[in-house]
Amino acid sequence: MKLILPLLLICFSFGCKKSEKITENISESKPTTQLIENPIDFYQKLSNAAISIIDPEVVYTPDYVSIKYPNGDVPAKTGVCTDVVIRAYRKLGIDLQKKVHEDMKTNFLKYPKTWGLKTTDKNIDHRRVPNLEVFFARKGKTLSITKNTSDYKTGDIVTWLLAGDAIPHIGIVTHIKSNNGNPMIVHNVGSGQVLEDCLLSWKIVGHYKYSN
Repeated sequence: MKLILPLLLICFSFGCKKSEKITENISESKPTTQLIENPIDFYQKLSNAAISIIDPEVVYTPDYVSIKYPNGDVPAKTGVCTDVVIRAYRKLGIDLQKKVHEDMKTNFLKYPKTWGLKTTDKNIDHRRVPNLEVFFARKGKTLSITKNTSDYKTGDIVTWLLAGDAIPHIGIVTHIKSNNGNPMIVHNVGSGQVLEDCLLSWKIVGHYKYSN
């Protein structure tokens, strides 16, 4: 227990942490990771962007890292779940580091105070799931949370609570369907930036669309 609690605290700071208990129930498929040839809207482009950054060699690294601003990023082969979302949006010219910082700077009281911060931090604010949930709710569109997989469309953003509602997690819904017909998710729960059939694997707590 002495070892587990610090790990959970580190995980909560960023989003999620690799855990056999977290990943053991994921139903995996191996679809063709084909991009949409002629995307017709932003959300299809976001799905393509998420597919394009799939990389199982990315090491889940929940460390605090000082990065440049704007358009700062942690080393390419490292990252957490939020970095998947940040990197996909950057492919479309949207810098969530800058967007979140600017909104937090003028609306600081609307954001979580879980970490005891008294001011913004450009290095990490955008890399915390609860902050992204507030940002997407404020600047995007909040959608219904259901257990019907057909309600989750290409380019949607989904957040979950893992490990007994202790650890927040985030991922992007893609246009690719699993063998079960479920929309597959690009995310990082500890095995790299991967595509998995995991939409209903955990408790969904957030469902958003955001296109700037």
